[in-house]
Formats: sequence, structure tokens, C-alpha cells
Amino acid sequence: MKTKLTYLSLIVLPLFGMTLQAQSQRDLDNYRSPDQRGISTFEAPKDTLSSFDGIHVRIGGASTIQFQAIDHENSGNAATPVLQEIGSNFNLATANLDLDVALYDGVRMHLRTYLSSQHHNETYVKGGYFQIDKLEFIQKGFMEDLMNHVRIKIGHMESNYGDAHFRRTDNAMALYNPFVGNYLMDSFTTEVGAEVYYFNNGWMGMLSMTNGKLNQAVTNPETTSPSFIAKLGYDKAVSEDLRVRLTGSVYKTNQTASAYLYSGDRSGSRYYNVMIAEDGTGDGFRAGRINPGLNNELTSVMINPFFKYKGLEFFGIYEHATGKTAAETDNRSWNQYSGELIYRFGPKEKIYLGGRYNYVDGTLVGGSDVSIDRFQLAAGGL
Repeated sequence: MKTKLTYLSLIVLPLFGMTLQAQSQRDLDNYRSPDQRGISTFEAPKDTLSSFDGIHVRIGGASTIQFQAIDHENSGNAATPVLQEIGSNFNLATANLDLDVALYDGVRMHLRTYLSSQHHNETYVKGGYFQIDKLEFIQKGFMEDLMNHVRIKIGHMESNYGDAHFRRTDNAMALYNPFVGNYLMDSFTTEVGAEVYYFNNGWMGMLSMTNGKLNQAVTNPETTSPSFIAKLGYDKAVSEDLRVRLTGSVYKTNQTASAYLYSGDRSGSRYYNVMIAEDGTGDGFRAGRINPGLNNELTSVMINPFFKYKGLEFFGIYEHATGKTAAETDNRSWNQYSGELIYRFGPKEKIYLGGRYNYVDGTLVGGSDVSIDRFQLAAGGL
């Protein structure tokens, strides 16, 4: 059986979105700015010069109030239950709290806490990490030439698989995502692990190993194996007006109690209650996206092209995932394609218009082939 679902979504951008910090403006080293300068930034820049003059704590965050006006409909037959009625109104306000601490020259700590989210009204920690860009804490100038190119990240943190997670909305932090809603196959998870990077003249490589768990526990050790992530890319300003980037990533886990790569967002979808059945069945707080259910064995590859010419910006996704559940014997496959074009103009490119097309197809548990496509439009200012 082949099922196809198509819907058009137009969502009003957050009415209020802001970043907060408790001290005067000051940038940290090796840091992706949480303001307009961080848009179209992927991995944090690798700085060779230092501004460290002592321990520095940066307190920031994001707060978003979202008004939603979306209609949804389906055939409402036995195979597709009638959808619940939704209207136009404000969704639950969301908020993040960020702590970024310069601990030593080339050593930084990051912690993000969700103060309020769709899935959890209560406060809870998303994750955090230590980022090491220098080894000055061992000895002055220790391995300086190597560390000018190397970065180490360790923590319970957002895995750097693909580039799409850099352009997604992370609970209240919607500044990097002009479309507010995330991709149909939302490849995002937080796991305990370490990442090692190498940067050189526009080239970037990364190797990572995690324990393969979103919910940390020491029980049932026989059900989980490590996950491995690798990334290779090139990112260069070819001229004053043109920047190009191309990366490829792979995520591999041989066995886990539950792989969360496509269901790891615990804050919830930006499209509230979309495509939920009248009886409440559906993907709940993950409404509006698809989980391929490859939650025991998983190999996924993502390729991301990006270019920016003056105010014109393109970002694309090709993703292929194969895997299965613990009860299945044969692997199933899923594909994701996405292209978005954004034009930024006006003083300091603070006004933007954009469109995104996202298409997914694959095989569900049970053998049904499905395809989903979504078209999004965006307009706003910063």
C-alpha cells in the first residue's frame, strides 16, 4: 500500500523572541553568537587569537511566544482516522536558559536548560559540554601548533550529525530558523560522548563516539552498543560576496534499546496538534513530523550543500537512513530531501523572505510505503 500525504503550512513567526545576557556585550572565544551573527553559522568558529583574561560567565537565553494559525484535513476513512479540530490561538510560551563559561584560555563550558517547553512544563536540562580548543591548562604552549587546528568536545550534548540541526528551532531558540518548524525527519538527539575536530584552511573533519543513549541508565547493558558519527566538509568564503559549504555525515549504531536520532527532541514540535487524530492518537508532542522507527539498528547518511551570495542563501538536505526495530529481521530504508532558499535584505540584512520544500519517503513498521511533502513560506525581520 502506498500512502501520500501533502499539506501546506504557513505559521506566524514568534511575536516575541529575544536573547538575554546579564553583563555588557562581550564575545567568547570559539563561540557561535546567539544573535544575528550566528545565523548561517554551523560549527563554532575556530579562533587562534585569545581574549581570555579570567573566568567569565555569560548568562543568556531565549523566550518565544508563538501564534499558530494552521488548518489540517485528511480523507477521514478507516485507514486514516478523522483529525481533531484545531483553531487559531497562542501556544504555550517557551523559554531557554543558557550558561556559557570561559574557564581557561581555550576551555569553555556550555549548559542549556529548557525552562518551559511544549512537552515539559517543568524546567529540565537539555544538555551541556566542555569545549577544549587549547591545552594551556596543562602547560603554556602545550601542543600549540596542533591545537590551532584541533577541537575536543565532551559531554551529554547535541550530536553533530549533519548540518540540519544547526538550522533547526531548539525549543525557544528560533532565531536560526526562519521557518520556525523543523524538518519532517528531524535528525536531532543528545547523547553522552566525545567529538574530535580538525580544521585547516576551510576543511573540517570530525570523529565522534557516544554511548548511544538519550535517557542515561546503567541497566540492561547488553541491549546497547556505542554510536559512531563522522563528518567531513569544506566551508570557505570564495570572495567577499560568495561563501560555499559542502558536508557529508554518517551516524551508525549496531544495537540500542531505542535509537532517538529521529525522535530525540524532547521539547516538542513547533506545529502543535497537527495531524493528530480525533481520539488523540498520533505522535503527540512530535506532531507534524515523521519518525521512521529505525530504533534498534540504524545507519544514516546526510549530505548538505550550502551557499550564500550577497543576501541570497541556499541550504539543502539529502539523507538516506536504513535500519530496523528489534523485532524485525530485514532493514527498511528512508530518504529525505529538502531545499530552502532565503533572501536577506535591508540594513544589515535584517529582513528576509524564504521558501522551503521538504520531502520524505520510506517504509513503516509493518511494510506500508509512505511519502510526505511539505512546503513552507517565511517572512520576517530581526
